[in-house]
Amino acid sequence: MTFRIASIAIAAGLAMSASAFAQAPAAPNAGAAAPTGTYKIDPAHSGAFFEIGHLGGISRFMGRFNDISGDLVVDASDKAKIAVAIKTDSIDTNHEGLDKHLKSPDFFNSVQFPTLTFTSSHVRLDGKGEGTVSGNLNLHGVTKPVTLKLKQIGAGKGMKGEQRVGYVATTTIKRTDFGMNYAVPAAATDEVDLRINIEAIKQ
Repeated sequence: MTFRIASIAIAAGLAMSASAFAQAPAAPNAGAAAPTGTYKIDPAHSGAFFEIGHLGGISRFMGRFNDISGDLVVDASDKAKIAVAIKTDSIDTNHEGLDKHLKSPDFFNSVQFPTLTFTSSHVRLDGKGEGTVSGNLNLHGVTKPVTLKLKQIGAGKGMKGEQRVGYVATTTIKRTDFGMNYAVPAAATDEVDLRINIEAIKQ
């Protein structure tokens, strides 16, 4: 499937200089850039979303994963990185029957493959806080390199004074690349958009 990371978020999303996280100037409405350091994804304010064409593409429908976790390192060097883990049985399309089918061996096979992960190998953002994150996506027991568009949304203090940062990461994948071959494209298109919204807390 394609994750436009609306996402893995993972994503969500992330900040940095021309070669890494978080030294990039924050967006105009976002305040200062995030301080360097290690951050943990806040699952209450993060999510991974997907969008796919139904019945060969006559319409679009969306779903999300409700269980997302992970860590990221904000740094102005090649030390910047992100790791996201998503529980496949947390899929939520607002339809119980569809959720059950998507968890079955026809699609995510949540019993055999309970977690999908994304681990970065390279992060790059420009002075506007926009760029890419490349890495390996493990889905349905298959690992493939993918590159996601990345944007820092903002950075600042939380309600308790904790440092927070937000990113959005998006990409499109083919589900057949990950062995998800059921009824392509009769049931659902091969291409899937993934979106990961990430809000993370400095540790």
